[in-house]
Amino acid sequence: MDRLRKRADFLRAARGVRRVAGAVTLETCATPEEAQTAEAARIGFTASRKIGDAVARNRAKRRLRAAASQLLPLLGRGGHDYVLVARGGIAARPWPALLDDIVTALESAHRKLDANAGAPHA
Repeated sequence: MDRLRKRADFLRAARGVRRVAGAVTLETCATPEEAQTAEAARIGFTASRKIGDAVARNRAKRRLRAAASQLLPLLGRGGHDYVLVARGGIAARPWPALLDDIVTALESAHRKLDANAGAPHA
């Protein structure tokens, strides 16, 4: 999996499908043609100042990175960008519940993407 590093990539994902589940918000969209590499998924992580100080934000992002490395190779789709946004309470969220939050958000986002792909374009 590749990492999202440019602000424009994060903004593009924010305009895509957004799903909230527990302590995580998932934003996803298709990877632009010029950035695709062998149909690999790209992932980014963010935690705002609402989460807390720098230590709390870094801890939240570390938890998101660990969960994503465990789940996205199994559930992520190649050719898509994913951004995991930490929400309040992520630090105290039990690990199995955090994993369930991400799985729920991924499944819901994929259903929305599939429904949009099947809709006629005007």
